[in-house]
Amino acid sequence: MNNHVFFLVLAFTFLSFFNQTKAQTSKAEEQNSRLARGVNIIGYDKAVWEDHTKGRFKESYFQMIKDAGFSTIRINMFAFSGMDSNYQLQKEWLETLDWAVKKGLEAKLMVILDMHEYNAMADDPIAKKEMFMAVWKQLAPRFKDQPDEVIFEILNEPNQKLSIDLWNEYLVEAINLIRETNPNRTLIIGPGNWNGIESLPTLKLPENDRNIIVTVHFYHPMPFTHQGAWWTNEFKDLKGIYWKGTKAEKDDAVNKLKVAADWSKKNNRPIFLGEFGAYDKGDMKSRSRYTNFVARTAEQYGFSWAYWQFDSDFIVYNIEKEAWVKPILKALMNK
Repeated sequence: MNNHVFFLVLAFTFLSFFNQTKAQTSKAEEQNSRLARGVNIIGYDKAVWEDHTKGRFKESYFQMIKDAGFSTIRINMFAFSGMDSNYQLQKEWLETLDWAVKKGLEAKLMVILDMHEYNAMADDPIAKKEMFMAVWKQLAPRFKDQPDEVIFEILNEPNQKLSIDLWNEYLVEAINLIRETNPNRTLIIGPGNWNGIESLPTLKLPENDRNIIVTVHFYHPMPFTHQGAWWTNEFKDLKGIYWKGTKAEKDDAVNKLKVAADWSKKNNRPIFLGEFGAYDKGDMKSRSRYTNFVARTAEQYGFSWAYWQFDSDFIVYNIEKEAWVKPILKALMNK
């Protein structure tokens, strides 16, 4: 091969790679735009995973969520609890997931399959690695023929013993596994340390895989958003903390979210704010004010988002009363 032909081949190879990368990036950006405004659903509804006809989450809620103005559901999957001793996902658990995906798509919603076993993975990531990979070994081929509206989120909030370095190792293995059956599936992946914005610089994604949306979570300031939260030793006894929307409060939120926006621009990766909200024990006016401000700021930065959550706590819908929590819904939809 003479030098002229060699450089032509090299240029063609580079151009092909560039065009493929650009197309992937455009798809991720388009998908992120379509995600727009979402809500987390059914993670803590244990009964629904045993039999979807007996859970708190009813089939009619899918269309109701769409009609309220949401465009996405993030299905919080506690997959380990649906496995047998051989790491096989049980029939009933899979039937519920199939049902949720089908009904979500029928309601014209984007559907995120969020692997939510963050506590188990944080406690013993080495021992749980085989289980973690087994989830995607089963779900990836099961949903490989689903439309682009279905997106895989590899793992929610890696933290503690699932260190940043270990997470960067695991995520590459999971991506490679999924790509065997889903070469064009959009994926959602976040950094270690609870998907913290400050940890974005530590996230190492395959440079040649651009069909990835990066997720972060935002619950700052924690003394406000988690006051009275029974599961937190630090904040469970706090009360009477307000978010008044002062300049200092707003500037603090804007500056922290701007870190993600700057990282996104620098790294050419779209951002999905996968969780945010304020716990139910707080003052409702403060909660709705805060929720509206975070949602609008995220949108101004070009992020999609999903509120935490539909049911259980931080609720936007009251199942007992069969009614939306109107101040929170209005805050999310800016009405």
